[in-house]
Amino acid sequence: MFGDQSVPAVEAAQLPDDAVLLDVREPYEWEAGHAPNAVHVPLGELGGRLADLPKVGADERLYVVCRGGSRSAQAAAALGQAGYPAVNVTGGMTAWALAGKPMASETGNPPEVA
Repeated sequence: MFGDQSVPAVEAAQLPDDAVLLDVREPYEWEAGHAPNAVHVPLGELGGRLADLPKVGADERLYVVCRGGSRSAQAAAALGQAGYPAVNVTGGMTAWALAGKPMASETGNPPEVA
């Protein structure tokens, strides 16, 4: 786990298929490859875009992902302090891709982790 030890975390390979995913990477990273159903809000814009976050039910978690897990740990900590049920995805999109999970691209090229 990265950063604050109180931030809940899960490995990318362990995520449920119906996980509600928030991707906090930069636009160029998102465009190169992302989880198909993720919502994209770059870390630097997160504070001003809370209304854009995916809605989660009472028993659901908001899984936060970046490239390797560091930025998403920061985001999950901040969201947790704001009352969101945020969980950091350790290993990020790098681990996601290595686990063979589905990816989409906005570039027209095969998806990749940038």
